[in-house]
Amino acid sequence: MSLLVDKNTRLLVQGITGKAGAFHARSCRDYGTDLVAGVTPGRGGELLDETIPIFDTVDEARKETGCNATMIFVPAAGAADAILEAAHAGMELIVCITEGIPVHDMMRVKAILATFSKNTPVLIGPNCPGIITPGQCKIGIMPGYIHKPGPVGVVSRSGTLTYEAVWQLTSRGIGQSTCIGIGGDPIHGMTQTEALRLFNNDPETEAIIMIGEIGGSEEEEAALWAKEHCKKPIAAFIAGATAPEGRRMGHAGAIIQGSSGTAHGKKEALHAAGIAVAESPADIAETLFSLLGKK
Repeated sequence: MSLLVDKNTRLLVQGITGKAGAFHARSCRDYGTDLVAGVTPGRGGELLDETIPIFDTVDEARKETGCNATMIFVPAAGAADAILEAAHAGMELIVCITEGIPVHDMMRVKAILATFSKNTPVLIGPNCPGIITPGQCKIGIMPGYIHKPGPVGVVSRSGTLTYEAVWQLTSRGIGQSTCIGIGGDPIHGMTQTEALRLFNNDPETEAIIMIGEIGGSEEEEAALWAKEHCKKPIAAFIAGATAPEGRRMGHAGAIIQGSSGTAHGKKEALHAAGIAVAESPADIAETLFSLLGKK
């Protein structure tokens, strides 16, 4: 059982005529994802690679092709509106790759999505690598070849560390059920807790890797939820242990204030929930194997 995406997912790409949008649209298609349409306002009626129709609006694309998931490569100034356009068109899954979206814009997006009484789309991102169910569907910028179908679910705020954890698993012969890069921006869609809930309910996910970063309280909240509800073993890693207090750090815009959001505080919460914590990114897979009693 895959999470959110599988071989039946019909993908739309917003911003498909841009350099990055076109490149990664082709990469997803070449992986095996069913890429059915693209959207670029003013370019409706054109084709990508003589096969993929381009529309002016998401609503037109959905009505004509039945697409149910979208990948967004719209520049930051218009990305929030692109998310909302996809949501109002009835897209079931929205994966926003764009980075640099103003926090205020994402606050507006979250507030509007919260008003949906039904058919609320799942939003992954922004500023994320996307989601992949190995061997079935890739929506994002991750290198597909490092993934392998298997029993370990991966959720991460860091794109690069997602790839590191996946490669450690694959190189040891252990595959992944679904890998979700939720992004590290202060305001984003899917949370660590929501991802853990999906993995916990998935009968084909037997263990979980959770990768977090300094800043915010998502990892602490996920730890509390896991302690009470998760029936599957979890290994975790928290990036940013050496970050100085009170300084903005990296793309995530993470700010540490006192003990809130620190790597130490997050690790303590994870340990208290019975989650094994790797001290180095090089040890993520081994930490999971140790938890499972495997060599």
